[in-house]
Amino acid sequence: MIRIAVLGCGRIGAMHAANIAAHPSARLAAVQDINGAAAEAVAASTGARVMNSAAEVFSSSDVDAVLIATATDTHADLLEQAVAAGKPVLCEKPIDLSLARVNRCAAIIRGVKTPIQLGFVRRFDPGHKAVHDAVRAGDIGVLHQVVITSRDPGLAPEAYLRVSGGILRDMTIHDFDMARFILGEEPEIVMATASRLVAPALMEKLGDFDTVTVVMTTVSGKQAIITNSREALYGYDQRVEAFGSKGMALSENRRPNQTLLFGKGFSNHAAPLLHFFIERYREAFDAEIGAFVKAVETHQPPVVGFDDGRRALVLAEAALKSIAEGRAVTVSEVE
Repeated sequence: MIRIAVLGCGRIGAMHAANIAAHPSARLAAVQDINGAAAEAVAASTGARVMNSAAEVFSSSDVDAVLIATATDTHADLLEQAVAAGKPVLCEKPIDLSLARVNRCAAIIRGVKTPIQLGFVRRFDPGHKAVHDAVRAGDIGVLHQVVITSRDPGLAPEAYLRVSGGILRDMTIHDFDMARFILGEEPEIVMATASRLVAPALMEKLGDFDTVTVVMTTVSGKQAIITNSREALYGYDQRVEAFGSKGMALSENRRPNQTLLFGKGFSNHAAPLLHFFIERYREAFDAEIGAFVKAVETHQPPVVGFDDGRRALVLAEAALKSIAEGRAVTVSEVE
């Protein structure tokens, strides 16, 4: 049994803790949070031990690996401490909001053999992964375009948006990783446009955007098109399409059930989309923990690692530069 400690007991940390506790090859060894009440609540629901500090977690012989689900500005520091302690780590995205800080972290951990997995959970979604696999198998011929739609059901609270790092580093970063995952090539050119359409006054106040489109091109000419919005009134809109010379692979939205209702004057009435990321990516979160446990057991590199997190942030910075300067940006300008 791999004994895993969870750092951070907010919504996503509590979910990860429950998933670890339920995994057949893992045990939730401990939880820790600067909010003691949050840690106690997770411990009470899972039977885990509460530790008083991250340092206690890293020094404990009862902990084999750690999962970092704390505030974003603590990720890089805690990741470095985990690696220094020889603890395999699964770290939520992003590694940090600053590319310079991520690069310093990369230099510190360079050459270590400790497994480091990044929390790009969408790679583990059965539908999205099936699109990836169809592309690799040649089922759609030569890949031409990847089209990713990612829209939240509603605007996050201002307090969250203020510290999120902005839509491109917070939200689109998942899509940058998904684009790389399916393309199989690194984007070379990034063009982006952004608007304030959902909450113009708030976005202006925060210096952020709520509506974004990004077009990326690889050296061979393959394209990835990403569309984001902070508000889709019909639910959490998550679609991935790969289009090629012989066809298309499509991962569609998820619903509680697939029933369609037909009647006089209407057809194809369906249940609403699953509400948000924890519900939509339920299976993916379970698979993510399974992949981490396997990486720890086998001492093999995780399927999505530190450099994937760094490269996704590079693309976010290139998109920000494109928006600011109104032009196409080559990734090498940022990297």
